[in-house]
Amino acid sequence: MITLNVNGNLRQVDVDPATPLLYVLRDHLELNGAKFGCGLGQCGACTVMADGEAIFSCVVPVSVLQGRRIKTLEGLGTIENPGPVQRAFIEEQAAQCGFCIPGMIMRAQALLEKNPSPSQAEIRQSLNTNLCRCGTHMRVLHAVERAARARKAAHPTRGSAGSGR
Repeated sequence: MITLNVNGNLRQVDVDPATPLLYVLRDHLELNGAKFGCGLGQCGACTVMADGEAIFSCVVPVSVLQGRRIKTLEGLGTIENPGPVQRAFIEEQAAQCGFCIPGMIMRAQALLEKNPSPSQAEIRQSLNTNLCRCGTHMRVLHAVERAARARKAAHPTRGSAGSGR
């Protein structure tokens, strides 16, 4: 049995320790936000967070995640009450087919938790590993900038890391 902390809940799964996190999330925990894209850690559709870092869940075995805090798209908000990054993606209409968007949102969330006021160059660098085959990259960039502005407006006394634009 492997115990995982997923979205603040301890969950036990009886799987081979080498099983990629993506399969555990989808097949055992019924968390379907992270998508299977390439299975090689090259497209970013499976991106989730572990201890605040964006990771490719399709290539990370669950055995290395015991004791770490895993956050998935489902841990950011709900359909009725989306989280700030999710809301920004909705408002910017950043999804076309929507397949890459969960990974993009998770990578953006990880960036904004570390750097609340990233420059466009920092956003581009952070999202560089996530591919969108529909070409909504500009809307995704605008969504991350919108989320950063919303975060700053909600928490004006917080200092900012990074560029401090």
